[in-house]
Amino acid sequence: MGLELEWMIVYLCLGMIVGFMAGLLGIGGGGIMVPVLTALFLKQGVPVSQVIHLALGTSMASIILTSFASFRAHHAKQSVLWSVVKKMVLGIFIGTFLATFMVVHSSTIYLALFFSIFMIFVALQMFINKKPKPSRKLAGNWGLFSAGTIIGAVSALVSIGGGSLTVPYLTWQNIDIKKAIGTSSAIGFPIAISGTLGYLINSESIQISNMNTLGYIYFPAVLCISMTSILSAPLGVKLVHQLPVAMIKKIFAILLILLSLKMLLTIL
Repeated sequence: MGLELEWMIVYLCLGMIVGFMAGLLGIGGGGIMVPVLTALFLKQGVPVSQVIHLALGTSMASIILTSFASFRAHHAKQSVLWSVVKKMVLGIFIGTFLATFMVVHSSTIYLALFFSIFMIFVALQMFINKKPKPSRKLAGNWGLFSAGTIIGAVSALVSIGGGSLTVPYLTWQNIDIKKAIGTSSAIGFPIAISGTLGYLINSESIQISNMNTLGYIYFPAVLCISMTSILSAPLGVKLVHQLPVAMIKKIFAILLILLSLKMLLTIL
């Protein structure tokens, strides 16, 4: 399966959307990518038994450049708390990498079910715009390490940049929302690196004629998505103070629910 022009255009457009949302809402884009990639891969002939694994791995690899572009833009606005990132990064690497072992040995149905339930939960939180009440000081080294491990593990299971977990966690500890989003974008980068390594090391290339995969990563899609996402991510960061983010979150939440349900129904 080579990458024809029509598929290239689709992946380029997907990258634009993913990058913009990553910059605007502090998310990694997996909530959009995994359901969309699942549908696209099925149309391209990927077996149902392997399609979620390939979508998760490809999505994780695509987040690398997206998260890099996003956190650079947030860093330029001095909204990344690097002291927090340093304390969480080891846990992030460990949790994300180890969770990929679980993913590659899980069935498609279980992965699709877990992904859908988690994304619907995230979407509902986003729709009602529930914000945790700041009720405590920032955790110490062990607390941040533990949180990083959990966030990394869940992120690997659903192929997200961790923003849906990191932002509420940091806001709960009296971190300003803008700095929480910026710090979350920086944390998404090691999640993507560790997760991609995990999907490369802990999986075998799926056997489909003329498909350029390594492990559970389809590199033509990664390349196209990355090319446009790194351009649109800074645009999302720039517009975060100009657009009605609350309304965008509600629309995006509905989209996440519909995409997740459609993916689950397709697999079932």
